[in-house]
Amino acid sequence: MAQNPKQDREARARVRSYQARRTVNEAQQKRRKRDNIVAGSVLLIVLTLALGAQLLYFNGGPGTPEATPSATPSASPSPTPGAPAANTGDVPPSTLAEDRTWTGTLTLNDVPLGFELDGAAAPQGVSSTISLIQKGFYNGVSCHRLTNGGFFVLQCGDPSGDGTGGPGYSYGPIENAPTDDVYPAGTLAMARAGGNASSMGSQFFIVYDDTTIPADAAGGYTVLGKITSGLDELKAKITDAGVVDGKTDGAPVVPTTITSVTVQ
Repeated sequence: MAQNPKQDREARARVRSYQARRTVNEAQQKRRKRDNIVAGSVLLIVLTLALGAQLLYFNGGPGTPEATPSATPSASPSPTPGAPAANTGDVPPSTLAEDRTWTGTLTLNDVPLGFELDGAAAPQGVSSTISLIQKGFYNGVSCHRLTNGGFFVLQCGDPSGDGTGGPGYSYGPIENAPTDDVYPAGTLAMARAGGNASSMGSQFFIVYDDTTIPADAAGGYTVLGKITSGLDELKAKITDAGVVDGKTDGAPVVPTTITSVTVQ
């Protein structure tokens, strides 16, 4: 039977159209698959960076004492985490702690917080702290930093008010740090620069809810002692109000100042 040229052309056109649609569909499916893989990878990177940034900000960013520049690397063995390194300035002698428990009251705004300092467990940290208290160093100094995004700390003791100030000296070693990285509510501990065990000065932090703070290359954080009363009032009047601009790390919404601190 004779072929109809018109029908042949239409049949070939239908085949070409079908093949073209099929090619486009396959390309779209490949593109969607590729886009899904890329989107998943980007999300994973963003989450990883967010967690890393929070840890870095706690350990070594604004809100912790400014790190002392490191010496030129040498062939000597790396220091043991938490071991003494080079102190700077006129560091109070560790004997001031007298190997005993010290008690006192830290007043933030109008909130009195009873506390204990363990001079036996953290002799250098407690000696420095009681020396600064007795000199009136902390009076009128702000609490410049609050965190509530997994870390629950209120950080105080920087005379500069921006996380870079100190008493004119820095010291180590890290003392009395928890081996499991858990800092229970009420813990009083020293802030420091990330990776530097001898960068403690005057900045300290109050843990107002149980918090896990991973140790870094230098170790954990010197625990001076604990808050023994007033923590609920601190939360109700200061920390529950949150961080400025709704952030999870920054200046507290309620401006907070050390109005007085005594120790005996």
